[in-house]
Amino acid sequence: MIKPVKLKLGDTIGVCALSDPLMEEEIQELEDAKKKAEEMGFKIKLSKNIFSNTNGYSATAKERADDLNALFKDTDVKMIWCAQGGENSNSLFEYLDYEMIKNNPKIICGYSDITSITNIISAKTGLVTFSGMNFKGIATAETDYSLKEALKRFVDGNLELGIKEDKYECLKAGFAEGELIGGNLSLIKNLTCGKYSVDFTDKIVFLEELGIEAMPALVSNYLYFMKQNGVFNKIKGLWLGNYEHESGISLEKIVLDTIGEEYTFPIIKSNNFGHIDTKTVIPIGVKAKIDTSAEIKIQLIENCVN
Repeated sequence: MIKPVKLKLGDTIGVCALSDPLMEEEIQELEDAKKKAEEMGFKIKLSKNIFSNTNGYSATAKERADDLNALFKDTDVKMIWCAQGGENSNSLFEYLDYEMIKNNPKIICGYSDITSITNIISAKTGLVTFSGMNFKGIATAETDYSLKEALKRFVDGNLELGIKEDKYECLKAGFAEGELIGGNLSLIKNLTCGKYSVDFTDKIVFLEELGIEAMPALVSNYLYFMKQNGVFNKIKGLWLGNYEHESGISLEKIVLDTIGEEYTFPIIKSNNFGHIDTKTVIPIGVKAKIDTSAEIKIQLIENCVN
């Protein structure tokens, strides 16, 4: 794995929109986030097409891919922070210059639809990428939890996942070590097979889902698709994040309904990542361990930035 260099105060952060277009209200949120980041001591560089909405539902895939390629190639940019999520970041896959990205490693962070980009870049290049708050969250988050987690990971190089007060539930006991892979369930499901798939062998998978977009039956659909394509035969452990649906049916129930007694890997649940205010920063491609008998049930066991 290729580990990016830590971020320093004074460094330039490149910001791009790889999915949905930034609408009027979101443009103001972006400007507010930019101002706060600059007040913290960072320089902010917005990508060329960040405000484009060429298709009427997003910038073209080529415009968005060009932005990401340009930010990786730009030697002044030390981190790429995705502005927000959306629906179609997978449309960039065929236009990304993976060899150039591999030769210009740097931090890239986002969550939700950005799951597609971070996981495919990690799979294609070996670069450690990150699941964490999107850039707009600097201005829109209800608390400073997620921003502190980002600074802790990217500036300090700290390996602690979340804070000591975060609670973990053990759904299936056990011990496992493996590289982390994962993010939003609906996007991870799409990466299980086909031309743009990722290798789940010996991985610890982390999954979350947005309840207002995925009812329990749809979550079951996604999980069974992964099961039917052999994912759960390959992985070493499973870490579940936030999922809230008006039915009250939990992600952990749906997972156990799917997996049943067929698999022996450990499963844990927490509320410190996903579509929720409390988002720790999870590196993709770095080794972690799950030990359900320990007080801290999941830990990173190698550095994720140099």
